[in-house]
Amino acid sequence: MRFSRLIPLIFAAGFGLANAQTTAPATVKVTPLGSHSGEFCPLDRALVFEDPDGTRILYDAGRTVRGPEDGRLGKIDAVLLSHVHGDHLGDRIQPSDNAGTCAKPDFSKVIAPGSNTVNIAVGKKSKLIVGGEMAKYFSLKVKEAGGDPAQVQLLRFGASTKIGGVSIAGVPAVHSNGLDPAFLHKDHADALEANGLTAYMGPPGGYVLTFSNGLVVYLSGDTGVTAEQDVVVRRMYKAGLVVLNIGGTFTTGPVEAAYVINELVKPKAVIASHANEPATEGGKLRTGTKTEAFIKATTVPVHLPISGRTMAFEASGTCASGC
Repeated sequence: MRFSRLIPLIFAAGFGLANAQTTAPATVKVTPLGSHSGEFCPLDRALVFEDPDGTRILYDAGRTVRGPEDGRLGKIDAVLLSHVHGDHLGDRIQPSDNAGTCAKPDFSKVIAPGSNTVNIAVGKKSKLIVGGEMAKYFSLKVKEAGGDPAQVQLLRFGASTKIGGVSIAGVPAVHSNGLDPAFLHKDHADALEANGLTAYMGPPGGYVLTFSNGLVVYLSGDTGVTAEQDVVVRRMYKAGLVVLNIGGTFTTGPVEAAYVINELVKPKAVIASHANEPATEGGKLRTGTKTEAFIKATTVPVHLPISGRTMAFEASGTCASGC
């Protein structure tokens, strides 16, 4: 074959390869921000979701994100809060990277009566999305911390909003939502403490995120088994990826959580959360754990939220890398 005839073929092949590379399916990146790098530890809650368009959303900062200065955060466009319990709202944080051990993290830096969640929203100038009766409280707290009360956005069950290319819908969670007196001014705090009460903040919630590549993710918050996981999350939103609490005692345990996945939501994959145990050692799953029991009982792939390891998900909910 003449060289002159090879040139168009070579060009066509090269163009085809370049075109295949540029049209590869866009993925959503999910990065866990736990207490100890390379592990899945008891109080790990926080995840950062990054849409293909660059929108970044922080879910339940809790105690393991070390304030707005935490170098792992980067740009944050919105902070989602499921409910006001201290391990999600953030009453205290670690004083330094990897402080303490995975089994017993050092959360000795007290933030309350402020909160880690508010500090991050103010520091990053991001939206703070809450449900129930939480909006007015957080508007005041954001203002006290030097932010704009308009950063706080109320999103109850049935409502939806959009941040960048990400649609966010509120869904129910079956749990409690009492604010510890430690987050209140002293006079109110003392009265509640004296009566053994918390401040009721309306119902807790979860979220369904729909990303610009088509991926639908259900964030359970803290919840028990609820019919809405079938009727709303599966039938209406058709979630392909789930982030689900598995720790038991306060939420669904491994058997109940597996039922939610296998029989109600039926996603392509699930990220375990809220295990309330040191689930890994050296980045590997520990045997005899609740996390192991959940994995064995679940019929779809279970991905561990290893702190600092970014996972990427296709539109279907299938993991493309990092899992």
